[in-house]
Amino acid sequence: MFAETRLGAADLIWPLFVAEGDRAGSPVGSLPGVSRWSIDAIVERGREARDLGIPCVALFPDTPRDLRSDDGAEALSPDNLVCRAIAALKDAVPEVGVLADVALDPYTSHGHDGLVDDDGRVLNDRTVEVLALQALVLARAGADIVAPSDMMDGRVAAIRGMLERDGHGDVQIMAYAAKYASAFYGPFRDAVGSGSRLKGSKSTYQMDPANGDEALREVAMDLAEGADSVIVKPGLPYLDIVRRVRERFEVPVFAYAVSGEYAMIEAAAAAGAGDRDAMVMETLIAFRRAGATGVLTYHAPLAARLLAEAR
Repeated sequence: MFAETRLGAADLIWPLFVAEGDRAGSPVGSLPGVSRWSIDAIVERGREARDLGIPCVALFPDTPRDLRSDDGAEALSPDNLVCRAIAALKDAVPEVGVLADVALDPYTSHGHDGLVDDDGRVLNDRTVEVLALQALVLARAGADIVAPSDMMDGRVAAIRGMLERDGHGDVQIMAYAAKYASAFYGPFRDAVGSGSRLKGSKSTYQMDPANGDEALREVAMDLAEGADSVIVKPGLPYLDIVRRVRERFEVPVFAYAVSGEYAMIEAAAAAGAGDRDAMVMETLIAFRRAGATGVLTYHAPLAARLLAEAR
């Protein structure tokens, strides 16, 4: 009765990995309990989200090796894996929101979020042009939210302009505005098949973990360019950033409990270091207490079930 912070299933977004195949459920070795799902199985996960009261799922494709290229051209195909998954979800479970990631790393042969030159440098402006087209492809497929996670400068303005010109002004932009060059992304990169391909570091375009004021500048820029909401990623190591962003800007702020955070809880529970369910719920409450509007978490279905049991 006296709890200062509330958590509900409606505060959760469930990230899902999409793979080719027929009802495939390929486990991700570094993410115990998480699988890559075929489109048929993704639809089942959408129904599960609906039944659990989770309002939105986020899709990330494991693009087949033969469709990856230096320029990430598959990202612009209206028949690519994630576009087909979006269409299937909106057809089967229209009441569940679909968030689509905007970045090139699931499509490039070099594993970077953008285009690179012969010296391995990421080309910001050329990448932004491609990202805007990718966002349009995703919106046309039926995405409710596009979420640029690349951290290129100027991409939100380009995406907003592209969506407005094509009549998709109602598609929201949830910008990864404060995305750090973190060591906690490893299992995610395994899941989308980009980890072993990554050449070099993403630190030239993702944020320095030592910087906090820079996060506020990045958020301000994305909001000025037309973002509707923002993401701080990772979550637990950056609770101070969640708090500072929420206090400075009157917009929805989401924390992403990334793959490494998920894996740490699972490993701790497996080692007998603590009760998994209790650690999951305590972590999610911490995000909300810090000021997060909601949380992207692979523990979303577990948390929703625990919340339902508590009621």
